[in-house]
Amino acid sequence: MNTTQLKGDWEQQKGKLKQKFATLTDNDLLFSEGKKEEMFGRLQTKLGKTKEELHKIISGL
Repeated sequence: MNTTQLKGDWEQQKGKLKQKFATLTDNDLLFSEGKKEEMFGRLQTKLGKTKEELHKIISGL
C-alpha cells in the first residue's frame, strides 16, 4: 500500500477502522504527509497488531 492509496480513501478508511476498533481515536488515526510510519507505530501499540496485520486490515476495508 503506497501513500497515495492510503491518503486517497483515508477519511472512509478511518471511519471504518473506528467502527471496527472502538478504542481508536482521531489522534491515533492522524495521517500526515511523511508520517505514515509514525501513525502505523501508534496503531501497532494501541491494537497489538504487527505492521503486516495492519496493512491487511486496512486493505480489506
